Amino acid sequence: MKKILAIVAALLLLTSAVPEKPTTIFVIGDSTAANKDTTGGKQERGWAMVLQEYFDNHITVDNHAVNGRSSKSFIDEGRWDKVLAKIKPGDYVIIQFGHNDEKPKADRHTDPGSTFDYNLAKFVRETREHGGIPVLMNAVVRRNFFVKAPENDDDEKLRTQTFQDGVKMVEGDSLIDTHGLYRVAPRDVARRMNCHFVDANQITHDLEQGLGREASKKLHMWFLPGTEPSEPKGKQDNTHYNIYGAHQVARLLADALCQEIPVLKAYRKDK
Repeated sequence: MKKILAIVAALLLLTSAVPEKPTTIFVIGDSTAANKDTTGGKQERGWAMVLQEYFDNHITVDNHAVNGRSSKSFIDEGRWDKVLAKIKPGDYVIIQFGHNDEKPKADRHTDPGSTFDYNLAKFVRETREHGGIPVLMNAVVRRNFFVKAPENDDDEKLRTQTFQDGVKMVEGDSLIDTHGLYRVAPRDVARRMNCHFVDANQITHDLEQGLGREASKKLHMWFLPGTEPSEPKGKQDNTHYNIYGAHQVARLLADALCQEIPVLKAYRKDK
């Protein structure tokens, strides 16, 4: 009997010595969330690139968002399969697309209410099949105070433009939506599939509108010539975030995640 008790005690000790595996929050999406090149003092950041800083070491953020990807190209390029292979029961998958699904290129374009919804549903369904917990988000807003939104067939082109290349159009005081039904579809899919949903579009709308036309520029890759060493010719990029902007958005979305999924509150921290 003593031997059995000793064996049980040893097993319990061994089990308790095994470190608990952290829960992973995977992120799939586009350039607004993606990891960026930081060499040479480059300032661009995706919000998910800094999300780890708002959770303690019980959470691991694994960011798979990639510049220029839509829900279609993320699947077609095999990127989704790589995420699926890593999901373990209890992990979370944040799904955020829309910026590039609305672009006309055939390798990226999807339609809300049709192929866009189908891809989002696929992400949700297959996450659950692997024991994960899906979280749908809609796209973050663009800083668009233009009375008429400028034509934009590819946000990625903004990286090669200088301040002088920026659009010369009159801005008003109200932020104007550029996503249309692409911001509605994720909510609809979440409702139909009883899935967690975070309204990132509304959250970032309130952030940008609250700051206003001028102050909202400080969230983005928006620099006058000669003011930022890594962008000597300046830049007017109203889509992508700089360091400050990425942190502001990540902090707000971390709060929203904890509100939607209260169990995550125990692991929430601030810088």
